[in-house]
Amino acid sequence: MTTAPVRLPEHLIHPFAPAGRPDPYPAYRWLRANDPVHHDTASGFWLVTGHADCATVLRDPRLSAARGQRERAREDALPPSMLTTDPPDHHRLRAPGALLLGPAAVRSVADGIAADTDALLDRLAAAPGRPDAVADIGRPLATAVFARLFGLPDGELTRFETLARAASANLDPMAPPARAALGRTAATALGRYLDAHTVRLTAQGADVPLAALAADTRLTRPEMLGILNLAVVGGWQPLAEFVGNALHSLLPDRAAVRRLAAADDDLARLAVDELLRLEAPIPFTARVATAPVPLTGGTLPAGARVLAVIAAANRDPDVFEDPDTLRLDRHPNPHLAFGGGPHFCLAAQLVRQAGALLLPRLVRRFPALRGPDGPAAWDLTLVPRRLRAYPVDLCPAGEAR
Repeated sequence: MTTAPVRLPEHLIHPFAPAGRPDPYPAYRWLRANDPVHHDTASGFWLVTGHADCATVLRDPRLSAARGQRERAREDALPPSMLTTDPPDHHRLRAPGALLLGPAAVRSVADGIAADTDALLDRLAAAPGRPDAVADIGRPLATAVFARLFGLPDGELTRFETLARAASANLDPMAPPARAALGRTAATALGRYLDAHTVRLTAQGADVPLAALAADTRLTRPEMLGILNLAVVGGWQPLAEFVGNALHSLLPDRAAVRRLAAADDDLARLAVDELLRLEAPIPFTARVATAPVPLTGGTLPAGARVLAVIAAANRDPDVFEDPDTLRLDRHPNPHLAFGGGPHFCLAAQLVRQAGALLLPRLVRRFPALRGPDGPAAWDLTLVPRRLRAYPVDLCPAGEAR
């Protein structure tokens, strides 16, 4: 006997439809409560929306990340990296990848990132008009961070940022063919640029994390470049988009703004995790089931193309009290914005540290900071989840609004 597919009620917009992308949470909420392991006939994916089930999908070895990345709207293979491999190859690549994005690498550039953040705020204060949180804060911050990691000269920052933005299409497992083709071209150009830049760094004997990665003999050249490409697409882009997403959640809550302005380092880190929970730049991740996988909400059949819907899991009321409410000091906070299991995002500490440096400094420097009136302008891309624009009013202290 064949069971009829479960469909969303007519009053809810499909979360992947253009009209549903600005606010997918009502649809996710219904799916999580009524069909938490949902076969979506529109996309062909199985949507897993509960926190416990998403955590299983991210950790269970029967769900292949390598095969999940091949279920993309593109004709070529992605570069070899942690994203495109399963254990044991994944573990072999991840260890040298830590030379670029691991704790020691992040500590080595922390002072420089703090200085770059202060310089960015100085530029904001001196510039006329209303800066855009995405274009004028998030992207420059992400570029400054990666300039430290990669040893990029000032004259190369615009070129790097242009390539990084274009290559971000590779994050979206359901990018339409035209956008996927642009991402493919950009990824090739980015790889060539990083290859040439690494040669220059090696010749100069530079002491930066990228040089340490390039010198690691455990990697082939294509593997090293694949890790660099992943670092940019999976690190630069989410960090750039996180700032706009975070301010969208934060600024309407004036008490939270004041509390963050007075935050110590511990509260700042908790705040970053909470803001990531509410609006994760990577809202889902793809897997393919290599065998039947029973979950609390249903069973994934062998061969199922699966999306662990992180954006839904991060608002699961079984795990998070008042899940749609911003709580800067939420602890514990087992959000899945960085994934989980062996594929836990290697750039997690970098994003947390950069966010915890920027956000308290930003609201201390501009205590009356305000976002735009009216609904947010969300981009229609599915991954990353990002604002198309988010102009902010800095309202420096002492200036009338």
